[in-house]
Amino acid sequence: MPEPLTVPSALTAQVERLIPSARLGRLGRLRRGLEKEGLRVDATGHIAQTPHPHALGSKLTHPHITTDYSESLLEYITPVYSQPGEALCFLSDLHTFTYHHLQNEWIWPGSMPSRLSGNDSVPIADYGSSNVGTMKHVYRKGLDMRYGRIMQAIAGVHYNVSLPDDMWHALRELEKATNIPFNDYRSTRYFGMIRHFRRHSWLLLYLFGASPAIDKSFLPEGKVPEKLQSLSDDTYFAPYATTLRMSDLGYQNKVQSQLKICFNSLSNYVNTLRHAISSPWPDYEKMGVNVDGEWRQLNANILQIENEYYSDIRPKRVAKHNETPSQALEARGVEYIEVRCLDLNPFDPLGVTEDQMRFVDTFLMWCLLSDSPWISDEECDRLDDNRRWVVERGRDPELMLINHGETTSVREWGEQIFAEMGEVARLLDAVEEGSPHADALASLAPRLADPSLTPSAQVLERLKAHGGSLSDLMLSLAKEQAEQLKAAPMQRSREALLAQLIETSHQQQHDIEAADKETFEEFLQAYFTKARESRAMSALPSEVRQ
Repeated sequence: MPEPLTVPSALTAQVERLIPSARLGRLGRLRRGLEKEGLRVDATGHIAQTPHPHALGSKLTHPHITTDYSESLLEYITPVYSQPGEALCFLSDLHTFTYHHLQNEWIWPGSMPSRLSGNDSVPIADYGSSNVGTMKHVYRKGLDMRYGRIMQAIAGVHYNVSLPDDMWHALRELEKATNIPFNDYRSTRYFGMIRHFRRHSWLLLYLFGASPAIDKSFLPEGKVPEKLQSLSDDTYFAPYATTLRMSDLGYQNKVQSQLKICFNSLSNYVNTLRHAISSPWPDYEKMGVNVDGEWRQLNANILQIENEYYSDIRPKRVAKHNETPSQALEARGVEYIEVRCLDLNPFDPLGVTEDQMRFVDTFLMWCLLSDSPWISDEECDRLDDNRRWVVERGRDPELMLINHGETTSVREWGEQIFAEMGEVARLLDAVEEGSPHADALASLAPRLADPSLTPSAQVLERLKAHGGSLSDLMLSLAKEQAEQLKAAPMQRSREALLAQLIETSHQQQHDIEAADKETFEEFLQAYFTKARESRAMSALPSEVRQ
């Protein structure tokens, strides 16, 4: 008989102290928003070569429908909601609205790209002639120069979560930390959450990874990694992989790896990013920046801009005008967290489910309430090892992870985490009708004991049962889901809003273009001069510290 799982007494005590306030409505609810990407494809499953549909509005200024790297890579952005179902309803309406304006194209349901025809088959997004639009386009040209376009055609779900101020005040009082300025306290605790997340994000990769296979067109001919096997004429797979999207086949930047960002403090994070956007890199200098009047990249630094830094989680704050993301963090602290390691769920029309959202909410709250010491460089490397092992062979029954210097299986460690998350689910469910967070844990727990229930295993099962072609399977799912979404009723007020945004977003782009008075080179020089300025509270005049 296995020993019963124990939950840290400090975690239980924190939950018990917070539950009475939660039941009285004094803590508020978590707030979340979704960013969901999806490639447009044609009837043969190839990446679409058509421009972003004019009927969807301006991708530069539309608040909810835009593009990510590619002209073909749709990105949907929901408002912030306190109920997961409301965010999903908005996301559904964005899909339905889009399908009303697509002609013989479909939204790819998988994270790994559709059929490609080489690097140039991924069209770089064009944001118009304004300086800000040109900057977005040149930034993407720089990504092509550095990493190639194919890597940028990968899609996923970004999950943005914040805790209400009432909850932060309650935590600060419980910890007798009211002498610490509110923004400083909140930022420090968010960074603790991020560190605990990084120690345990492998669990999300195991539970929700859904990209164990790739179309062969994703790789250069003749360059097949040893970890991949041929499944069919057009598909490679890794037998125990969970999410090749998060592997070295997906988002990668070996130059960035030297930055060693382990999220121990806000100042370290901001200063490291500022160093990276100010420090030239020899290989990038050789590529050139502005060559014979053609902009190839924004600059030759380690990072062109902060957004080029890739991580599975980021601290965020909404930036003001003429303010970079790190300057916003530096000036006013962390406002919310962006989780970036979630594959699209190819079996759901929206790519994400409410159970998954409830689980991630509980996971993040568990990360916040758990002890989370600073991460040493040695531990940082070990965390990367655990993550890589789960990505490449997470469903392998022989896989062992390293936890505090000891080996443990995915199942054993996962069951311990679930037991601790059960306490946190009690807290989150105290403000809900029923027990949606506990129910989400219960619905996902069987995946620990039975890896065949994971999305990655389900994708491989469907592939092997239907000819082994990833692109054929995903195209079939895309067409099924399109029929569902086309038939879905939209909220009338939202349909009217989205229809109005077509005209207003195009007008806003026109106004921005007409207002430009400086050259692009002057605009860029001014941008980077401001970007290098510190906005730390101590560096600001007293009259603007708020």
